[in-house]
Formats: sequence, C-alpha cells, structure tokens
Amino acid sequence: MPSVTHDDAPLLADLMPWSVAPPRLGRGWPAGPDPASLRARWDALLKAEGPDREALFEPTRSRTLHSAVGRLPGPSGGTEKLVRASGPCPQPVRVLHAPFDEQWLIPDQRLIDSARPELWRVADEQQIFVTETPDAAGPQLLATSLLPLLRPGRIRPLHRRPGGAEPNLAPGLLEHLAGRLGLSPSPADLLAWIVTAARPGLTVPLTEDPELWSHGVELGHRTLWLMRRDGARPKLPGGRRPYVRAPLPDRPLTLRYDRDEESLHLDDGRISPVPPEAWDFEVSGVRVLEQWFANRTATADPGTLAAIRPVTWPQTWTSELLELITVLALLAELGPRRAEFTVTAPITASELRKAGILPVPEAARRPASVLDHHEEGPEGQFALL
Repeated sequence: MPSVTHDDAPLLADLMPWSVAPPRLGRGWPAGPDPASLRARWDALLKAEGPDREALFEPTRSRTLHSAVGRLPGPSGGTEKLVRASGPCPQPVRVLHAPFDEQWLIPDQRLIDSARPELWRVADEQQIFVTETPDAAGPQLLATSLLPLLRPGRIRPLHRRPGGAEPNLAPGLLEHLAGRLGLSPSPADLLAWIVTAARPGLTVPLTEDPELWSHGVELGHRTLWLMRRDGARPKLPGGRRPYVRAPLPDRPLTLRYDRDEESLHLDDGRISPVPPEAWDFEVSGVRVLEQWFANRTATADPGTLAAIRPVTWPQTWTSELLELITVLALLAELGPRRAEFTVTAPITASELRKAGILPVPEAARRPASVLDHHEEGPEGQFALL
C-alpha cells in the first residue's frame, strides 16, 4: 500500500460523502452467470401455482409473493404482486456479483429484498461505482461501471445525478486542489488518485505536488480501466497471453493450479500460461479465480430455481475466464508501483477544515433529488417520489 509521511489524511467518507449500502438480494436465484438460465428460472416460477410457487420463490420477511413494491428505475420489471404475475422475464442486466465477477440479475424489485433504488437512478454509462472492501490483502477499493452487489462494504457513486452530473465529492474540494496544484483535476482524476493513494482504514492522503499528482492519477486511471473493463479489451504481451491448451470438459468440477507449469486445470482441461500473480490475486482474503469458478460450479439443491443452470460449460465462460486471468495479471503488475508510491507535500484534513471544505454539509451525504418523471408504484399506480 502507498506509504505516507503524515497522519492527518482525510477520510474517503469525507472526500466522497454520499454512500449507499449494497443491495441485498435475499435469495440467490435472481442472479447468475448465465442470462438464459435466469429467464428459465422466471418461467419455472410463473408456471408453478399456489404453495409450489411460494416454495420456489423462497420468501423472506422483506419479500413474499404478496409484497407490493414499485418498479425499479430504468429496467422494465412489473409491479403486480407475484402471486398472480404473468408475462415474460424482465431483461437481465449485467452486475458485479463478486470481486471481478460480472454476472446477470433479473432487475425486478419484487425479487430483491433491498434493491437500493437510489443506486439504480444514477446507474448509466457515465457512472463509476466505488466499492469498499474489508481490510485484508488485496485492493482497498474496487471500481465498476456495473451495479455492484458486493457486500459488506459501502458503495460510493462518482456522480450524484444521471449523465455524469454533480460529482459525489466534498463541495469545493476540486477547486481547492486546482488552486494548490495549478491544474484542473476532473472528478475522474480525483477518483483515479483515490484508487492509487487509498490506504488501510480508507484514509486518502492528498498532495500539492503537481508532478506527484499526475503520476498518481496516471496509475489510477490504468487501474480503473482494468477494473471497469468497459473499453478496449486488455491484453498481455504475445508470449504471455493465456490460451486453452487442452479442451475444457462439458462440466468441470475441479480447479487446480500448477505453479511450475503456470497452468490452470479445469479437470482435464488446461489453460496456460497463467501467471502466479493472477492465481494468487485476492480480495478480502479470497482468491478471485477460485471464487469465480465456484460461483459457476457449486451444486444447488435439486428442485430449486438455483438448480436451473447451463447443462454444459458455455463458451462465453471460457472467454470471460481468459479475460479475467489477463486483468488480474495486469493489475498485479501495478502492485509494485503502488507499493513504491509515497505521498509527499500533503494537503491535510486540517487544511481542508480551515478552508471550510470539511466537515461536508449533511446534504452532501444524502441522495440528490433526481426524479423528473413519475415512477411506477405497486400495482401499476404512478407516484412522484
């Protein structure tokens, strides 16, 4: 992690004051790595009747077949009670289900115990969600362009309004940095710096050194690009790119890494080269590649909706695995640069308080009022929230 020469660094919670608890699904089956399986689960739920439908749904205190809830902002889920619902499955949307694990979700608030509509209202192509990870080996923060489902850390959107409007930053912070640096940092630049400089305890040392600032921002933008994976596909140098060397089986059950051969084995299937740094990459003490594989192969109780899954290993999963190996390897290459990164010429929390930037106003910690249209409430009734 970056080292610092001072202890008066501001908190991330003050630099990006609006945060939201992560969504809580309450049941696993509305999410998964394969959208076709989600549609099949929906169809199976609606074909069932009475007690069978209730058992398949897996009710909780927050959601039952009789819950009356509104439509999620953006997606097209229905609002009639599920006990009498009909019709096609809402179009699954891409989400970040676990660290570096992009999956799919049925975007229907009737299926989700706590969907956090305030996040859905600001989720668009300009948004970047920052998620906190518990103090452990690996990154302190993850960033994604997708709606994150990661628990338990808080989610901090970069923008408070759709369209990249109103940065979720302490009011006056960018202007203060511009005055001290002689530069014009953007909200994305500050986020890049945060990703580079954040340290355990989620303090973020700032600097008035423009050369150091530019170095940290450059490193952070590279990190954000790899984490978000929403631009050009990342690639390793030609001789280091992972390929399928032995065909993967239809239903792989085991994952094994050979450190000497730098190869990843899915039963008798083999992918190589896989750098040790990619295999060893952890978030919150969990090896990313092992968790990714387990999320696609773990057994589900027969007769449940979660048991509806691909019969054979889809080719798309192989492509996603190759890209994930690449991303983890490239992120690991940035590790030494981050470890050597030392913040000097600090802008302290005391200075920000003296400038009137801290403490941030309480309104900055609450969601912005972004509704300019009616959202559909329970049973199709419209209400302006």
